Amino acid sequence: MKKILLIEDNDDIRINTAEILELSSYTVIVAENGKVGVEKAIEHMPDLIICDIMMPLLDGYGVFHAVHKNDAIKNTPFIFLTAKTEHSDFRKGMELGADDYITKPFSGTELLNAVDSRLKKHEQLKQELSPDLDGLQHLMRVSFGKSHLHSFTKDRNINKYRKKQAIYSEGNHPGSLFYVLKGKVKVYKTNENAKELVTDLYSPGDFFGYVALLEGTVYKDSAEALEDTELAIIPQQDFDELMNTNREAAQKFIRLLAKNISEKEDHLLGLAYNSLRKKVAEALMLLQKKYHKTKDNQFVIDITRDNLATIAGTATESLIRTLTDFRNEKLIDINDGMITILNEKKLEHLIS
Repeated sequence: MKKILLIEDNDDIRINTAEILELSSYTVIVAENGKVGVEKAIEHMPDLIICDIMMPLLDGYGVFHAVHKNDAIKNTPFIFLTAKTEHSDFRKGMELGADDYITKPFSGTELLNAVDSRLKKHEQLKQELSPDLDGLQHLMRVSFGKSHLHSFTKDRNINKYRKKQAIYSEGNHPGSLFYVLKGKVKVYKTNENAKELVTDLYSPGDFFGYVALLEGTVYKDSAEALEDTELAIIPQQDFDELMNTNREAAQKFIRLLAKNISEKEDHLLGLAYNSLRKKVAEALMLLQKKYHKTKDNQFVIDITRDNLATIAGTATESLIRTLTDFRNEKLIDINDGMITILNEKKLEHLIS
């Protein structure tokens, strides 16, 4: 049973609100002022805090500040109660990092909907996410809802790129977040001999270019269209606002990036020490995940051999020889330059 801490100095509102919550099977802990509320938050570690703003001894803003200075309870979902209708009051609470607010007077339905929504969102944010762009998009849907994700990307300036056209270059300063509407994008690094190493691949529905924005640094890689591509351009200011809107989402996003970095480190180690067959098998399985097209329940990959070689971290000639071996072993088929994966399990066995 979820525990809710209710901090409210008005006796009638506190009693009525607690009764509504208890009738909905929540365990309710009450506090008559902000100072007592902080003490009870530390003692009981509730699943959610509902707190009035205007209170004696310590107002709601002070309670919020105290809660988020305490490591044990700082991530507790927080809903403000306020009788004010001024926009500045709402804005201050949300800028501090509150998850929601309820305006008094409120109905039981409004209260329970807000509580249920915040608790569900908190549980979803606690779930482990995949360390890739699928995880990022799931995080955005959980944090802001499908409609917000749609509104975040729609009606943006759309840039069109031809095949092999540069999107950004290593060393340039970032100014935008990119969202793939159509086409495919590779992100790569080059060494002093101008040899490429593909570090990421993106397709419709993916965001990219966010690492440099978060770090406040120049791009440490380059991006290029693998085919004719359309990108929605999201200004850095809008991206910053998105990251600052939801505290838990920002924290989860940072952890997601840390996992992504760890995955890339493993990939680089694999390129350094894995056998040629394993490198090519890993590249094929990566492309299957990113760019597969279903055809008779098989996976079809359409990519140039040069690009596939850079993903595998090997010479194009070595890649072609290995693909020929895979075809002879009935692991793949090749028609008109397109690769069809015939035996996914054996390719995965090569990787493991």
